[in-house]
Amino acid sequence: MLYAVGDIHGEWEMLDELLGRIPHRPGDRFVFVGDYVDRGPDARRVVDRLLAFSRERECVFLLGNHESMFLDFLGWQGEAWFGGDAFLVNGGGRTLASYGFFDRDDPDPKGFALPPEHAAFYRNLRLHYREGDYLFVHAGIGRQWLSETDPDYALRRAHVEDLLWDRLSLGLPHRLGVTIVHGHTPAPGFEVRWNEPFAIGIDTGAVYGGRLTAIRLPDETLFQV
Repeated sequence: MLYAVGDIHGEWEMLDELLGRIPHRPGDRFVFVGDYVDRGPDARRVVDRLLAFSRERECVFLLGNHESMFLDFLGWQGEAWFGGDAFLVNGGGRTLASYGFFDRDDPDPKGFALPPEHAAFYRNLRLHYREGDYLFVHAGIGRQWLSETDPDYALRRAHVEDLLWDRLSLGLPHRLGVTIVHGHTPAPGFEVRWNEPFAIGIDTGAVYGGRLTAIRLPDETLFQV
């Protein structure tokens, strides 16, 4: 079976409980749609738990806009890492605290090194993933590509900013022939955004008092804590 997990935002205990509740078996695959850090209590422990879980099950980890801001804040260079000037006002201080950043004599982001295993985790985050009838992105693909019929072509042309930040194409009809599974934008009541067959949104506001959600595909069974 294939599982997708929504935005975690440092909520380590919820992640641990969710992974323990899912009846996964050898051969099952997991896609995490990004935003592991910021706002919640323990981003570092979230990544530790994900790394440990990836040794048990096949996992795909997507890049979220919050990881993009975090890595840009630390001075990483690359087209997928930007927005670092907004990192602290978007809950980044709690991520830094979880990594002991403020315990240093000279808390300079440009000279701060992540643990090697964590640095490799962040460096290998993907912008998108496609399997079968599902396309996984953090946010969206941009409204300009919704009329395309080839999802691979649309992904090649999509802007990184849209993959990480897009809120304008949420649930809109498209011709891509896949269901887009995304996070990034919680619904007002923190419910799953069901806009089938076009999209399913699984950011259910875990860090805002909502739930952390996983969806099993293709039967679309939900697991939540």
